[in-house]
Formats: sequence, C-alpha cells, structure tokens
Amino acid sequence: MRIATAVSATLLLASAGAAAADDLSDLRERLEAQEQKIRVLERKLELQDEATKATVSSTPVVRASPQQGFRIQSADSQNVLRLRGVLQFDGRYFPDDITPATQDTWLLRRVRPILEGTLNGIYDFRFTPDFAQGKTVVQDAYIAARFKPWATLTAGKFKVPVGLERLQSATDIRFIERAFPTSLVPNRDLGVTFGGDISGGVVNYAVGYFNGVSDGGSSDGNTPTPDAENDTKGDWAARVFFQPFLNSDNFALRGLGFGVGGTYVDSTGSITTTLLPSYRTPGQQSFFSYRGATVAVGATPGPDRVFADGERVRWSPQAYYSIGSFGVLGEYVNVSQDVTRETPTAGVRSATLDNTAWQVQLAWFATGEDESFRGFTPGSVFSLDAGTWGALEFVARYQELDIDDDAFAGGSNSFANPDTAASKASAWGVGINWYFNQNYKWSINYDVTSFEGGAAAGADRPDEKALFTRIGLQF
Repeated sequence: MRIATAVSATLLLASAGAAAADDLSDLRERLEAQEQKIRVLERKLELQDEATKATVSSTPVVRASPQQGFRIQSADSQNVLRLRGVLQFDGRYFPDDITPATQDTWLLRRVRPILEGTLNGIYDFRFTPDFAQGKTVVQDAYIAARFKPWATLTAGKFKVPVGLERLQSATDIRFIERAFPTSLVPNRDLGVTFGGDISGGVVNYAVGYFNGVSDGGSSDGNTPTPDAENDTKGDWAARVFFQPFLNSDNFALRGLGFGVGGTYVDSTGSITTTLLPSYRTPGQQSFFSYRGATVAVGATPGPDRVFADGERVRWSPQAYYSIGSFGVLGEYVNVSQDVTRETPTAGVRSATLDNTAWQVQLAWFATGEDESFRGFTPGSVFSLDAGTWGALEFVARYQELDIDDDAFAGGSNSFANPDTAASKASAWGVGINWYFNQNYKWSINYDVTSFEGGAAAGADRPDEKALFTRIGLQF
C-alpha cells in the first residue's frame, strides 16, 4: 500500500514538473520573441534617425541679411553662394567759371551685382560686372584658395594691393570720389597674389605679379587690348600692413593701422601706346596730361608724343586710426616714371619724373556710432513711425597732387604743356553722410580745387567748385 502511494506521488510530482518545464519553455520563447521585436523596432528607429540626419545634412540653408545679401549654403557651411549688389546714383553740379555746363548731370556711378561664394570651405570666388555709365565692365573675376590664414593664393582680376583708400570698398569710402593718391596707384588688374594674415590679422601682407596698368587705371582701360598686358613686362606689387593692437585690451589703440605698398616695372611704351596717365580733379575733369596725350578720333598718333620708357616705381606709406566716433585716414604716394619724347627741334629727350600725392581725411559720427576702416553698424534706423533718424556722419578732407617741375622744363620741348596742364592741384572738401540703415546712404559733398599753372601765359587755372550728391544702396 505504502509502495503504491509513493509511486503515485512520484508520478504526480513528475507530471507537475513536466508541466512546469513546459510552461517555462513557453515563457522563454515568448521573451525571446519580444526581445526580437524590440531589436527590430530599435533598428527601425536607428534607420529613421540616420535618414533624418542625412536629410538635414544635405538640405541647403537659405538666408538673407542686410550685411551679406541673399545666401544659399550647405548645412555644414562649407559651400556658400551669395548674391549682393551695389547701386549708386550720383548728381554733379559745378558752380564755377571753368567747368562746362554739360558736366552738370545725373549719372549711374555704379551698378554692380556681385556673385560670390565658397566651395569646400577653402576656395572663394567673386564675379562683379558693372553696368554703369553706359558701358559694361567686369570689375572683379577671381578665385582665391585659403590654404592657411597666412597662405592665400588669389588669381584673376581684382584690386592691386597698394593704395589704402583704393582698397576700401566703394560702399565704405567716406567721400563720393576718392582722393588724389588713388590717381597714382593701380586700380584693378589681372594677376596672381600670395598673402594672408599673421597673428590673427596683426600683420597682413601680399605679393603679386600683374599685367600692369597706368596710374589710377584698371586693365579694362589698357590699349590696344582691354584686360590684357599692354607691354612686354608685368608689374610686381607688394604691400604689408600692421594692426599691432588689434587683439589688445587697450581699446584706445585697437583702431590703429599702418603700412606701406608699392609696385615696380621696367617697360617701354611707344607713340601708339604711351603707358602714361592723365590726372583728374574731384569733379573728374582732366587737369594734367602729357604732350600728345589727346589724339583725334580716327587720326594716327604723331611722332611727337611722350611715352613711358624705363622704370616706374610707386611707393605709398599709409595709415588710419579710429577711436570711438572719430576716425582719421592718411596716405602718401610717390611715382617715379622714366619718360621719353622725340621732338622736331631737340631730338630725343628723356627724364625721370617724380609725381606725388597725399591726403588727410577726417570723419565723425555725430550720432555716436563707432568709426572703422571697413563696415558700419548704425545705432538706429530711419523710421518715421518710431521717430528714429539713422546715423549722421560729418567728413572733411584736404588733398594735393604735385607734378614734377621737370615735366615743364624745356619750353616747347617740355614733356607737358604749362598752358594746358597744371603743375599742382590742391583741394579741400566737406561732406555729410546720412545712413538710413546698413543698406541705404545719402551723401552730399562740396569740393574746391585750386591749381598752379594750367592756363595761358603761365596763369593759374580757375578754381573748380563741385557739389556732389549720391543716393546709394548696398546689400
């Protein structure tokens, strides 16, 4: 009996154990199935997150701002395309006894759409045509590779790194027309430069080789072929500029910058391509040119013309300083030019002429904004609703351009005619700039230019008096 009971209990326990084992196995299978579903769900979420990130990283960003215009860029900011523009509408009026009444006019001074950008975070480019003054000119067309802050290679057409005010943007200059020193330094030319910033901009340098242009000129004015070399040799150009306190805690000295730039070439012009400039007043009227510079349309240049014949050396010390709402800019330029003229009576005459120019320019924001060489941030914008008036800036300038006296030596055999070419021009000017905001600017300038010589019988050319106004847009 006991044996039967024990056997029965054993069988019962075995049966219960088997049932429990079956239940445990089933539970394990369920858990494994749930874990598999969770892993699948997690992977789907990972794939979805990766797809979202990929979509975001490949979606371009479209932006617009007063400072940088309209911009399309990749999400990582390594590829950027910007559209900016400059439009300047000028008025000129001459209340004097020398300037022809036909020079009183309205004109489009600059009409420049600007397309620029960056590729792969390193390679910059810019293309700037200009449709003003009834013609089309390519102002800028270059590529720049920024390998390091101190190592940037630039190739194409752009401003030659020499003159201080010349290197200022047309939207940053304080007067409507640039001063006499820019008449002696090159403007835009085709070439290659290597340079960059050292110590975060404390030192900036550039060394380049260019086709070469006459004083104050751009390569689109070269003859006989625009935007091409006009002789057999190009110009070397170099500039170094220092801002020693740029990163200093001494805020009173942060706005100080100074440096020197220059060019060198040894080339020979001809009676057909003289490679020599004429110089203009603030009102853009010619006051000096070499003999034979003017040739009638369709006429053949005669043999009695002055032309460049040898070395041309330019050098220009320059500086600016700003502190608070006050700023000053100054520069000096000397051009040493070898010239030749073959006259009927004196034969071949050659000389080295040194022409110089300098300026001092003052600017003051009456509304308290900070002066700077580049850029501008208004304290307020013009708004009748808000009762704000924007920024108001007063400017003053004195400038001179002096021609070497040897240019007039020799009477009728001289290199320049004293009855038509002035030996010196001195000008003072004042102006008001009203900044409605960062994009709109209205300027009024008044300039008076006095001359030494330039009239018959050794008399002085009458003063030029010029009233300018400009309505400008930039974005």
